[in-house]
Amino acid sequence: MDITTVVAIGKEAMKITMLLAMPLLLVSLIAGLIVSIFQAVTQIQEMTLTFIPKIIATALALVFLAPWMTKLMVNYVIQLYSSIPLIIK
Repeated sequence: MDITTVVAIGKEAMKITMLLAMPLLLVSLIAGLIVSIFQAVTQIQEMTLTFIPKIIATALALVFLAPWMTKLMVNYVIQLYSSIPLIIK
């Protein structure tokens, strides 16, 4: 196994990690932005108000995106495991 193979595996792992994390982070970011705008408009300065909407939005996004995320991860692991004989040679 040479360095280019290790770099390729690491690059693919980072790409999959970003693809898995990005939708949930974006949903959390948008929910926080909406709550922040609501707080600015109503002049409510409660710091803990942002946590519950972000948690609910992230949980809903996880429920809806879980099949896609699972499929993506399973396909990556299958591809990684099937390439083991080629990597060892």
